[in-house]
Amino acid sequence: MDQARALWISRPGHAVIERQALPAVGAGQARVRALYSGISRGTEALVFQGQVPPGQYQAMRAPFQEGDFPGPVKYGYSSVGIVEQGPASLEGRVVFCLHPHQDRYVVPADALRPLPEGVPAERAVLAANMETAINACWDAAPRVGDRIAVIGAGVVGALVAWLLARHPGVAVQLIDINPDRSGLAAALGVAFAAPAQARGGCDLVIHASASEAGLQQALQLAGEEAEVIELSWFGQRTATLALGEDFHSRRLHLRSSQVGAVAPARRRRWSHARRLDLALDLLRAAELDALIDAESAFDDLPRTLAALAAASGGLCHRVRYPK
Repeated sequence: MDQARALWISRPGHAVIERQALPAVGAGQARVRALYSGISRGTEALVFQGQVPPGQYQAMRAPFQEGDFPGPVKYGYSSVGIVEQGPASLEGRVVFCLHPHQDRYVVPADALRPLPEGVPAERAVLAANMETAINACWDAAPRVGDRIAVIGAGVVGALVAWLLARHPGVAVQLIDINPDRSGLAAALGVAFAAPAQARGGCDLVIHASASEAGLQQALQLAGEEAEVIELSWFGQRTATLALGEDFHSRRLHLRSSQVGAVAPARRRRWSHARRLDLALDLLRAAELDALIDAESAFDDLPRTLAALAAASGGLCHRVRYPK
């Protein structure tokens, strides 16, 4: 009971599962046995490959990260587990925690968010991505009747499109180079378009493809004086944009959104915990299961993470822990 196993990125491109001491549960703390965790493909691939820019080492730290970039580092932020020991109100509850991939861990009890009724543990691994999508919607501030394009049908882009499509009168198109993502869009109740068929003149464009071509198209699809919200994180890669045509004459706005801080329009009234509770509550929707495309065992995680980092175009990969 005093040992845990955790995934460590020992050096760029190489991960191992290591044993480490599990501290005793102190006052105000809880011990959690992990059931599932989720891999954030974009961010965790960059961390695995050692592509976090040195200037972002502090900004990119996960809440319970150990070690430092580029490694050895224990990273991740989407764990779902059951409380084995802690406050009476939490013992036996299934909870979400922004914790790296680890089979058992001790954290402050207030870092745990119990799953709402109707949210299965298997789906709750999407909570961190949902939180990012909520923050993006707050930053974007859509208006009734807006014509909106979301470029990039990965997990975050698809969640943003799903949320925005629920605004009154809003017309959302989810755009991706992979035609197979049309099935995902249909499952989420969102219109789909290939890049060549995308409709322009948009009031708002959300870019989440992490590609130069996607960001360039975001500017092309934006209507006059419209706003483009950039959700992608490029790590150490350089994104080049052609701004010499009508970017200035159309007076376009390009703005970033990032989940590390609550969106400015909500910051004085919303805490991180309240935002995470909202994310979990929204996961009652069964159609969101379409965003989880694969599952593997925790013991296989070093090989799985290497394979995911070398691939592209996947959705959420769920990690299953031994019972």
